[in-house]
Amino acid sequence: MKTVILCGGFGTRIRDVSSDVPKPMIPVGNRPILWHVMRHYAHFGHREFVLCLGHQGDVIKDFFLNYRARTSTLTVDFARDGATTYHASEPDIDWSVTLVDTGHGTMTGGRVRRIEPWVRGERFMLTYGDGLSDVDLGALVAFHERQGTVATVTGVRPPGRFGELVSSSDGRATEFNEKPQATGGLISGGFFVLEPSFFGHLDARDDLVLEEQPMRSLVAAKQLSVFQHDGFWQCMDTHRDWTLLNQMAERGNQPWKVW
Repeated sequence: MKTVILCGGFGTRIRDVSSDVPKPMIPVGNRPILWHVMRHYAHFGHREFVLCLGHQGDVIKDFFLNYRARTSTLTVDFARDGATTYHASEPDIDWSVTLVDTGHGTMTGGRVRRIEPWVRGERFMLTYGDGLSDVDLGALVAFHERQGTVATVTGVRPPGRFGELVSSSDGRATEFNEKPQATGGLISGGFFVLEPSFFGHLDARDDLVLEEQPMRSLVAAKQLSVFQHDGFWQCMDTHRDWTLLNQMAERGNQPWKVW
């Protein structure tokens, strides 16, 4: 099952941390937050990635194109025309990464619609490139299969400045409200599982916001389920969030590090 990661936003609220790289490439500890997200998925056996690039996408391309050179010990044999041998320091990084330019100013729903050719006809996972969690992805997929809906979103309980989810006792969403006042309910933590028919809920326009009309359409059709996650979840939306995650990394307290 492929994992689609949204990596193309402008990250305007965190530019005081770094304006030279896109938000998914801002480091937590000594690695980009995107790398931590991908390690999490790979731990659960999901090693095929499709990255939705946009703003400063070339920085992400460069990271993966030069990943082996950046993370390995090298032997360069100039007696053999500079032949290079990589002595891998991370043998468990066996990922397949597809880098798709989904447009500089395209919104989240438009980005997902543009990657349909790379996941056509398959169930796939979707998340954001700036949020860390210890969510059990195996349990998430199993829940999605039991529910039999087009989509499942992971519901978490941080501050109420994100999209709030309300679900019924059978795990079906009854509301999806983007960035409400805090009410103490679940909010969208990303970590979606989506069926191929999800693309039928995406209008063919680049200004489509995933968290608005597509989610409300699924709720109206009773096709959005909510997987409740009561463990760790933290996005990196602001300088404060970045500081918090890096303080945790420095102390060796990394609850998202399930691998």
